[in-house]
Order: sequence, then C-alpha cells, then structure tokens
Amino acid sequence: MYTAGEMIVMSADRIEKIKKNLAPLRRQIVEHCLFRSIESVEDVAFFMEHHVFAVWDFMTLLKTLQIRLTCVETPWVPIGDPLNRRLINEIVLGEESDEHPEGGYTSHFELYCEAMHRCGSDTQCIQEWVRQAGSKSLDLIAHSSALPGPTRPFVLATLESSQGPTHQVAAAFTFGREELIPDLFRNIIKGLAQRFPDRVGLFQKYLERHVDIDEGRHTPLSLQMLASLCGNDDSKWQQAYEEAERALIKRKEFWDAILLALQSLKAQKSICS
Repeated sequence: MYTAGEMIVMSADRIEKIKKNLAPLRRQIVEHCLFRSIESVEDVAFFMEHHVFAVWDFMTLLKTLQIRLTCVETPWVPIGDPLNRRLINEIVLGEESDEHPEGGYTSHFELYCEAMHRCGSDTQCIQEWVRQAGSKSLDLIAHSSALPGPTRPFVLATLESSQGPTHQVAAAFTFGREELIPDLFRNIIKGLAQRFPDRVGLFQKYLERHVDIDEGRHTPLSLQMLASLCGNDDSKWQQAYEEAERALIKRKEFWDAILLALQSLKAQKSICS
C-alpha cells in the first residue's frame, strides 16, 4: 500500500512524463503554420466556420464526464470524488452560462457563434448541425452533410473518444483541450486586435477568457481528476497517454485540413480575380 503522499508524487511523475512525451506534437499544434496564413478578416471568418465545431464537440467530452462523475438523475445520491464533481460542475457552469462580455449570460458556444456573425462567418452549417443534434442521436448526426469536410475526422474522433472508459475520456479532455488551449489560443490572439480591430473583438474576448480560466483553474483540476481516475494502475496511465496522443494527432490533422482548405480557397479567389 502507498501513502496518500506517495500516490501524489507518483501521479505527478506520470503526468510530467506524459507532458514530456507529448511536447513535440503539442508544439506542432500550437505553432502550426495555419495561423501565419490567416491574413484577412475573411480568413479569420473561414477559420471560425470550422473551429466552431471543436467548440461544440468539447461539450460532448464535458457532458460525458459530468454524467459519469456526478449524479444527474433522480433520486439524487452523492457519487464519485467531490473534487471531480466540483471541477466538472464548475466547468459546466462557465461553458453553459458564463458572463457575457457585454452584459448578461451566455454559453461559450453561443458567444462563439455571435462572434462569428460579427466577423462575417457563414453559420449555416453549424446552425443545421445543432438543429439536427437536438433531434437525432450522435451516431446519426455524425454522418450529416452539415459537417464540413475538413472538420469531419476531428469531430468523429471526439465522438468516438466520448464512448471510451472514463479515464480515457478524461485524458482527451485534459491534454487535448484544457491543458492545450491556453498556449493554443494565446497564439491565435497574437495580433488580432491590431490587425482586425473592428470585427474580431468579441472573438478575441472569447479566446482571452479561455486562456485565463483554463490556465489558472481548469488545467490543474483536470490533471488532478485524471490522476484520481488512473490511480496507481499502470495500464490506465498507458491508455490515458495513448488517448491524449490520439487527441493531439487529430487536432494537428484538423489544423492541416483547415490550412489546405484555406489555401485552396485563396487560390480559387486568385484565379477568379
């Protein structure tokens, strides 16, 4: 038997090992050349039309963890680790009903869609996707034509991850989202206000909000959640690493696909002009 202190040290070592092994792949995502190719407001709008699906499917991972780690049924009974319940419910509160930068409350997804409107993005695909999501199962909407081609593999991978064991869902959630997002969004933010001050202000506020809360609060708690779910089980830690790696690979492939689509769009416009 290990003491609580020994368990904490062992978990910290395992987490640091995962971070070290994922660092090269993580760097490719954060420093992806996609962001250097965004040269106009129209490019920002195009990026948002695809990235909004990652904003939506984040909720699939989050809600899966909420269902499994808290009690969302009646009669209510206290289940799971109180720290994990606190983390998940805190993130759900913010994601579904955060303070709007201009007053009132909104979900981060709805805030993102509002930012898309201001930026001039086409929201038809995401609106149709959400409409279908409200009336069909995930399996059915996964094959919807509303899902843009470059976005499809990433969203399908997220939906597949949500069906796995809880510690693997937590790994995708922690390393594929919460731990990655601050540095990722920080890179997107660079120069937005200076280059496009009028139409991307709300988008920048969305990004800055996530950098703040994910880095300062949610990432440390997510790592604790993962540690509690894996415990001292070597096989679970290995599976967590593999799922985290898979999530990052799919994110890089997502960026690759958006970049290719953006370059194709620019080439078409150049020919037409």
